[in-house]
Amino acid sequence: MANRPVTDGKPAQRPRRKIDVHPVLMLVSVLLLCAVLTYVLDSGAFQRVDGRVVPGTYSVIPKSFDWWHLLGLGAAGEQARPAGVITVLESIPLGLVRNASLIFMVMFVGGLFGVFKQTGALDAGLDQLVHRSRGNVYLLAPVLMGALAAGSSFLGLISEYLVVLPVLLSMAERLRLSPLYAVAMLLIAAKLGYIASVSNPVVLPIAQGIVQVPIFSGFGMRLAVLAVFLPIGIAYLLYRIRRSGFTKADFAPAAGSLSGRHLGVLLLLGLAIVLMVYAGRTWSWHYNELSAFYLAVTAGLAVIGGLSARVSADAFIDGIKGMILPSLLIGLAGAIHVLLQEANILDTVVNAMAGLIHGQSSWIASLAIMFTEAGLDVLIPSTSAKAAISIPILWPIGQLSGLQGNSVVLAYLFGNGLMATVSPTSGLMLAMLAMAKVHYGAWVRFMLPLTLVLTVVATAFLLVATRIGY
Repeated sequence: MANRPVTDGKPAQRPRRKIDVHPVLMLVSVLLLCAVLTYVLDSGAFQRVDGRVVPGTYSVIPKSFDWWHLLGLGAAGEQARPAGVITVLESIPLGLVRNASLIFMVMFVGGLFGVFKQTGALDAGLDQLVHRSRGNVYLLAPVLMGALAAGSSFLGLISEYLVVLPVLLSMAERLRLSPLYAVAMLLIAAKLGYIASVSNPVVLPIAQGIVQVPIFSGFGMRLAVLAVFLPIGIAYLLYRIRRSGFTKADFAPAAGSLSGRHLGVLLLLGLAIVLMVYAGRTWSWHYNELSAFYLAVTAGLAVIGGLSARVSADAFIDGIKGMILPSLLIGLAGAIHVLLQEANILDTVVNAMAGLIHGQSSWIASLAIMFTEAGLDVLIPSTSAKAAISIPILWPIGQLSGLQGNSVVLAYLFGNGLMATVSPTSGLMLAMLAMAKVHYGAWVRFMLPLTLVLTVVATAFLLVATRIGY
């Protein structure tokens, strides 16, 4: 037997292997699980009027099963049939095709922010904030977190903030703060802004499009969520900083220059947000219109920012590259929906889940949706993919329980966002923790009390939303 290395007289322990499941593999696993379910569950359907489920109209559809159906061969005629190998493979390109307009919109959003970052307006604006605060974290944190949360809530920024983290880590080091607080300043603001999603152009067109309400409608309630959640998050961070024994350091960095071009870029972006919200509500803009609008705004940012055509093109492509994985996940999520739809078991699942909350109030139904989304967040970290998978199922359940479309979207945002603050499968969060050399366990111990408090507050918001018919 080979000798085992020892340390202080004890055998050295082998390092534990980190389990890291790729989100594509996760969705493929869900797709295969759904294929198995087509053999287990009955096929059935609700009647629909203008795309809305008619309660009490579910009926079972006879299912044809032969061994060649395992390969996806042969026609089932008027009967439903389970998914075969060919059916599963075909569902993937079908999912991509059916979501093509959404996929292109997401990619153009990435290109837009690639050009926006290249103008330098974001970095210059942050430099000004640090300078004007004179290193006072009790002043800097609320201002900076407010700006970051606004970017997430109004523009859908989150992964773009990876470039901001090194600046915050450097600032924390000079202030003699633990790097955990630098990560918390960024993640709390970004996650809470994303939970509110006042005019988030990445999430809302997907979620609200599925529940058939005007895009960006109901922003008043989501603005109230931001106005309540963000101060709680800021207060919690400052409380933990003060509790750590922090004393104000002598830190007043030189201000970065905020040029006329930078101001022009920021002004254009602000005007674009206003127009986007107005057009979504008044002119019923959808994926194609928004994609065209993002292209126009991107060109305007490049011109005002003084970028050459070559630099603008490179920045645009770099931004799109960051959206390739989310776009693929949307297509795979669409494949799951295609598979369930073709096998006629989607309504069977909806009917079964609705049965679990039958006779319950709309508030209980909204809570069930919130916690269902929280559980799905561990399995499917992608917000867009999870929306494409779950909302088509949860929306009919909400309808059967008397929920309005925006209440379903709000419950989805709460469940998705709150779990994302501590989820062990959140790639972005784990990447930021690794950059700051903060252990996941330390982060959970820090973040869990805030997450629990916000869950209680979210429950109260859902109660109000269901009572007023939001």
